[in-house]
Amino acid sequence: MNVQTKPAEDAAAIVAELGRRAREAAVALRNASTETKNRALADAARLIRAEKASILAANAKDVGAAKAAGMTTALQDRLLLNDARVEGMAKGLDDITALPDPVGAEIENWTRPNGLSISRVRVPIGIIGVIYEARPNVTADAGALCVKSGNVVVLRGGSDSFHSSRAIVELLRRALKDAGLPEDCVQLVPTTDRAAVGEMLRATGWLDLIVPRGGRSLIDRVTEESRVPVLRHYDGICHVYVDRDADIAMATDVVANAKMRRVSVCGAAETLLVDRAALDTHLLPVLSKLHELGCEVRGDSEVRKRDPRATPATEKDWRTEYLAPVISVATVDGVDGAIRHIATFGSQHTESIITGNEATARRFLAEVDSAIVMHNASTQFADGGEFGLGAEIGISTNRMHARGPVGLVELTTYKNVVRGKGTTRP
Repeated sequence: MNVQTKPAEDAAAIVAELGRRAREAAVALRNASTETKNRALADAARLIRAEKASILAANAKDVGAAKAAGMTTALQDRLLLNDARVEGMAKGLDDITALPDPVGAEIENWTRPNGLSISRVRVPIGIIGVIYEARPNVTADAGALCVKSGNVVVLRGGSDSFHSSRAIVELLRRALKDAGLPEDCVQLVPTTDRAAVGEMLRATGWLDLIVPRGGRSLIDRVTEESRVPVLRHYDGICHVYVDRDADIAMATDVVANAKMRRVSVCGAAETLLVDRAALDTHLLPVLSKLHELGCEVRGDSEVRKRDPRATPATEKDWRTEYLAPVISVATVDGVDGAIRHIATFGSQHTESIITGNEATARRFLAEVDSAIVMHNASTQFADGGEFGLGAEIGISTNRMHARGPVGLVELTTYKNVVRGKGTTRP
């Protein structure tokens, strides 16, 4: 990318050049065939596998710098790539390649009494900016999802993942060129200067959507400053509610997985809610498993009466996304209490109920107002790949346009196609 030769402090010029290139690339990508886009993505997956060593070497630079800077263990885990995670990126591209192309799909159609035939057809949003921290896999996921859905993407990864992201983007661009598409369908902001973020947030002349992925400070900044529409994901304060009618073994396994499978992901459970009627039967088996796995438990007074290893929880705990092996545990009065607690302290991300009572489950699923609600399943399934979307550009907690995992369909809008027969309006 020639733009990489520009001085890092010239953020306005860098972002303007990215925009110029993006606009030129958007015309070709918007009209590209599914076959051409799939060829590019399949080749990108092949290159990621073939160039695994160079990706891991670039990632090692990022991880080394992160350790030296005192990055938290949870964020280091998000940053780290290994053989399995590189293969996961490549498989994500394979999965996206295999999915139906949403562009051009007819959503609905109808005919008016005057004979006009009207249909709504999916089209790309246009040019999407993705601003993210730590996770280099976002580079591959966002790049592939945007290409398949016909959107040019400008990626602004964090300084902590700069080398990893650059290595991945170079492979995506090589695959695009070999498929006959403009390399600039995928671009990486070539500077770690934070002023570039501000320039993107003001780029109403060419950016159609901003997707931020990262901590609350990043999301707050983008939400408050952006003049470009934002598809945001706030904190993942995810809850698991263990009901009086839950199977104890199931509750123990699901809670352990929801919290401890991978503590650094946004779908990790942060608060466990336990039905007061189940405290004496369900609480200790569930908490014993968490202790066994090395999880710190912070509980209310009822929890601490029964579990001497639990430390006191404060109201701040109910509002905290730990991204660490820590869980807060609250006693609630049945499903009503669980719904109230989630409404008061949740971030509308992902919530799960563990119960064998179908009526109770239906109430929870209907009345909890979060992007993802689950029954007898781990919150760690809050993931585009697990939803069958191939990958995700993020989990949206917005109420407009998209909620939950944002995949190919969610990266499209529609246009209205009207067909007449010389029809005129009286």
